[in-house]
Amino acid sequence: MMERAGAGRIAVLGLVAIVAVLGSLNAPPVAAQGAPKFPQDTVTLEAGPDTRHRFTVEIARTQEQRSWGLMYRRELAADHGMLFIYPRPRRVGMWMKNTYISLDMLFIGPDGRIRRIHREAEPESRETIRSGEPVKAVLEVVAGTADRLELETGDAVRHAVFGNMD
Repeated sequence: MMERAGAGRIAVLGLVAIVAVLGSLNAPPVAAQGAPKFPQDTVTLEAGPDTRHRFTVEIARTQEQRSWGLMYRRELAADHGMLFIYPRPRRVGMWMKNTYISLDMLFIGPDGRIRRIHREAEPESRETIRSGEPVKAVLEVVAGTADRLELETGDAVRHAVFGNMD
């Protein structure tokens, strides 16, 4: 009788372990569950004098938000992105560790002009992607967006942080 009770307990524990493993397959990574809150806003990209594209963006203004960025995301809508804002212009290095979506990165000067475009950053890469010069912000959007919208260096990104809202 004691042996059967022990075997039953082992079977129940085994079943609990299987259910826990299966349940965790669709759950976000443990680290993703502690993501900071990101306020939302909009930016307008100007590709030439008469072409404007409006994006809904999450704002990463604090060190914690900028460190977290778009990590652990599995998708990002074509008209959405994340705007990383720095307190002062500085040289910036970004990487794609724990980022599952290929991204275009727009490095933006204090005047709201695109200084550099890095296209199709490789998901989960630890390679540092550098701004090359001091920037006020970086806009990350889905890979292919810069080509689709025909963005070039010198194009404007309109947002209150750049003081260029019309």
